Amino acid sequence: MATSKTTDKKARARTTAAKKTSASRAPASATQAGKAGASQSKQATAAVARTQRDIQRTALRKADKAPSPGKGATQAGLRPQPENPMPAKQLPKPGNEHALALAPRFMAPDYVGSGKLAGMAAIVTGGDSGIGRAVAVLFAREGADVAVLYLDEHADADETRRHVEAEGRQCLVIAGDVRDSGFCSRAVDEVVDAFGRLDVLVNNAAFQQHAERLEDLSDDHLQQTLQTNIAGYFHMARAALPHMQAGASIVNTGSETGLFGAKALLDYSATKGAIHAFTMALASNLLPRSIRVNCVAPGPVWTPLNPADKTADDIVDFGKDSDMGRPAQPEELSPAYVFLASPVTASYISGVVLPVMGGPRG
Repeated sequence: MATSKTTDKKARARTTAAKKTSASRAPASATQAGKAGASQSKQATAAVARTQRDIQRTALRKADKAPSPGKGATQAGLRPQPENPMPAKQLPKPGNEHALALAPRFMAPDYVGSGKLAGMAAIVTGGDSGIGRAVAVLFAREGADVAVLYLDEHADADETRRHVEAEGRQCLVIAGDVRDSGFCSRAVDEVVDAFGRLDVLVNNAAFQQHAERLEDLSDDHLQQTLQTNIAGYFHMARAALPHMQAGASIVNTGSETGLFGAKALLDYSATKGAIHAFTMALASNLLPRSIRVNCVAPGPVWTPLNPADKTADDIVDFGKDSDMGRPAQPEELSPAYVFLASPVTASYISGVVLPVMGGPRG
């Protein structure tokens, strides 16, 4: 028995000693592990830094070898479009397209119609020239009869009518002022009497005149812009809606100035921003009636609007500071109006402001 007890005591003593030894070694082991981890961490971060320097050197070598970007304007279509300098010529207002030295391109010869607006009837305000003429022509190519509303550019309106009829559709031209709600109502009634229906309204008529300072903006100038650009849109939509059925649509013309502003176009920018808001509000208002409302926001476009605003010297560089380094031609905008107007392509689109600016910054 004495021997057994002695043996147990010795065993317990060895176990206790082992625990003490292990405990005494533990801090040293943890410290060594910590040092090893820190060393590995430094090695890993140093490796990342070396990798980043390698990427930097490779990128710089490639940048040195890369060809310098061309100085010309961007040409992304099937045929090259005119580039700056634009002809140095100022037009008297309201601006006649036939008086421009460089005729705006509106025919879109590569655009093939496919009946997206077949059997429909449309009104395009400001349809005598520029974007309005290009839209009228493509609407006709897609199968719509078109009424062109304009101020007093009679020769331009007759030219638009000739091209719409050449597409095999009817065209009605009506002169008047969209600031006058009575005219808008009479014009809509005339269109419905002639075509028997109204499916698409394009609000496009506009007035624009630069003023360098707010103090230079007269009451007459301000009212001309406000009443044409935003009140006219209200007048036309209000007159048209009683004749529009489910599936009809309204397409408004906004502007990049309504998105970004333009320091010398305070009134014009304000009206274009109002058009964008009007588009979204009216879209919500008309959803229960299944009538869609959308907006195209163009960047700089070669139309009579700008040569009838800027000086001859200023118009030379018109559009040169855009992302594409040139102004658009009307035929580069008109397909967007077809897309938004047609229930074939845009039946689930309403309340959209679609920028067509040649880039994200216009």
